[in-house]
Amino acid sequence: MGRTNPTYRDALRAIEERWADFRRALRSRDQPQFDQLFEYARNHADASGLLNHQNPVLPALFSIDLEQEARLDTHEERLDDLEKALEARQDRQPIDQDEPAEGTHR
Repeated sequence: MGRTNPTYRDALRAIEERWADFRRALRSRDQPQFDQLFEYARNHADASGLLNHQNPVLPALFSIDLEQEARLDTHEERLDDLEKALEARQDRQPIDQDEPAEGTHR
């Protein structure tokens, strides 16, 4: 592959070129995310190329999904860590609701 047959990376570049008008029509705030999707697909181009699928869009979409799953896992782990830290902090500083707040009288 490469000299006579187009590589998967070549096919991916062609897909990105076909989507160029769509990208230009996106709001500027959405264009970096669009670009990131193709970066995700490029990150897995070696595996996608080995698949040699008839439709190169399908391995690209699967690659994008893999990257997004990894990001979700990272965010879930971070959220769990933050929740545990918050619980630990609350356990160390219990709020006594029977006492009036400073400057207030019963």
